[in-house]
Amino acid sequence: MVKGQFKTSPQDRYLEDYVEGAVYEFGSVTVTEEEIIKFGQRFDRQVFHIDPIGAKDTVYGGLIASGWHTCSLFMRLFGEYYLPDRASLGSPGADELRWLKPVRPGDELTLRITVHKVKPSRSKPDRGVLFSFCEALNQKKEVVLSMMAMNLILYRDRSLKG
Repeated sequence: MVKGQFKTSPQDRYLEDYVEGAVYEFGSVTVTEEEIIKFGQRFDRQVFHIDPIGAKDTVYGGLIASGWHTCSLFMRLFGEYYLPDRASLGSPGADELRWLKPVRPGDELTLRITVHKVKPSRSKPDRGVLFSFCEALNQKKEVVLSMMAMNLILYRDRSLKG
């Protein structure tokens, strides 16, 4: 594992700045009971996401965050620390999304991202696809979420001038 460190800030980052095999660690965000319940009530009304007392009688033995809530927290850190500001063109999707361990109130999540592949576009030479293997870890360094993210990113030196 090669620990990476960007030489540019997200504001000045382009596709050239992502090196295959580099591993980055970022973040943190603390998950609160209030946020878990609020998200669950709005988007995922299963008892183990909305009722701390009722959740005790479930397979999880207590309140846990919805996987979609965990994805939202992941995205907050992914966007803030990893993706470029100006050069990001969005995402065609993610593959192999997995929720591997429950996220509980008080957990502190960080990201570990491995640059899997940088693929230049054949039809649009000003951009390419960044494939990133992403993991969200709790404070015990246990992986709670993993996925392969794909992002469309502009090249610095090939970007089309308006």
